[in-house]
Amino acid sequence: MALAKKSRLKYSVSALLLIPFSQQVYAQQCSINLNYGVIIDPKHIRIVDKGKTKVQINNTKQLFIRGREISLSSEQQQLLSSFSGGIRRQVPEIVSIAIEGVDIGLKAVNQVVASLTGENSASQQKVQAKFDELKWRIRARFNQSANNYYIAPQDLNDFDEMFTGEFEQEIETIISTSIGTILEAVGQSILAEDNSHEYGGETRITTFDKRLTTLSKGLELEVAQRAKALDKKAAIFCQELTHLDALEAELHLAIPALNDYNLIETSN
Repeated sequence: MALAKKSRLKYSVSALLLIPFSQQVYAQQCSINLNYGVIIDPKHIRIVDKGKTKVQINNTKQLFIRGREISLSSEQQQLLSSFSGGIRRQVPEIVSIAIEGVDIGLKAVNQVVASLTGENSASQQKVQAKFDELKWRIRARFNQSANNYYIAPQDLNDFDEMFTGEFEQEIETIISTSIGTILEAVGQSILAEDNSHEYGGETRITTFDKRLTTLSKGLELEVAQRAKALDKKAAIFCQELTHLDALEAELHLAIPALNDYNLIETSN
C-alpha cells in the first residue's frame, strides 16, 4: 500500500469524523452564571461553596443558613417551595442539555463507523462500547443516582464547555481510535494493493473518496438539524432560568438572610 494513498484516505476519514465537533452546536447563549455549587437529592437541596453547605432546603419548606434553621412564615414557605421546585426542574435540565450536546457528536461518529464498516460489525461494536462507557462516566459525574445531581459553580454561556475541559481528550482519543478502526476494516479491500496493481488500487481509493464525500454532506445536514433542535431546547431552558433568577430575587426580599447567597446571576 502506497504511503501517499494511506495518508490521503486517513485525512479524508479524519475530516469526516471531526464534522460533528467542528460545527457550532449552540447558537443560544444563556448569559447566566451559577455562583455556587448545587447538590440535589430527593429530600434536600444544598447550595455549597468550596465543599461547605451554606444553604440547605429540606422538603421544599424548611430553610437552614450556615447550619441554623430560619423560621418562616407561610408566605415565605410558599416562595421557598416555588424556588426549590424550580431548582429541581432546571438543574437536571442543565445536565440533560450538556450530555445531549456531546451525544450528537458521538452518535454521528458512530454512524460514520457503522456506514463504512457495516452495522453491528466488530469495528462498530468496538467504537460503540467506548461511547457507552464515556457517556456513562459523564452521567456519573453529574448524576450520582436516579434523583441525585451535582452542578459546580459555572458560567452557562456555553453548555458544551461543561465537558470539554474534562472529557475533550477522551473524545479526541475515541475519534483517533475510530480512524484506525475504519482504516483497518476497509484496508484489505481498498488499500492493501500490491504495487503491481496500482491503477486498480487508485480507482478504489477514488470510489471510496466519493463515498466519503456523500456521507460527509449527509452527516453535516443531520448534525445541523439535531443541533438546531437542541438549541431550541436550550433557549427554553435559558428563559426558565431567567424566570427562576427573578423568583430568587423575590425570595431574597422576603428572606433577607439569603442575600449573601445569590445562586443565579443573569449577566447583562
